[in-house]
Amino acid sequence: MLKQLSLFLENKPGRLANVCRIMAQEGINIRALSVADATDFGVLRLIVDDPDLAEEKLKARGIIVSITDVIGIKVPDRPGGLAEAMDILGEENISVEYMYAFVGKSGDQAMVILRLDDNAKGVEAVGRRRIELMTPEEVYQN
Repeated sequence: MLKQLSLFLENKPGRLANVCRIMAQEGINIRALSVADATDFGVLRLIVDDPDLAEEKLKARGIIVSITDVIGIKVPDRPGGLAEAMDILGEENISVEYMYAFVGKSGDQAMVILRLDDNAKGVEAVGRRRIELMTPEEVYQN
């Protein structure tokens, strides 16, 4: 499993910049991110190279943050590569709550972050079908 930070931010100018600045000041590298907005607040999801330190530093500055387990998979970087992975999860009756792309590639494979309704079952399902999981070392390395 990978650790993802979820931050609840007001939809106001500068809030995202502030989080990015904090990460920079603390030497924490943002590896992937997703922003989902609502009327007054948004959810910023981050994969960083040191999630525990990031959580500590953000909370110390009064930012609401939680850590969620997610998985990372590698899919062939070609048309249909992601569809094959989604088919496997669908066949196993595993729902994708949300997903987003990871910055960079691993050889000829694209990397995707997934939050599933049952992460453990998802790991087992993709493993049986030989979809490679991203390791924490791959994700958190600079």
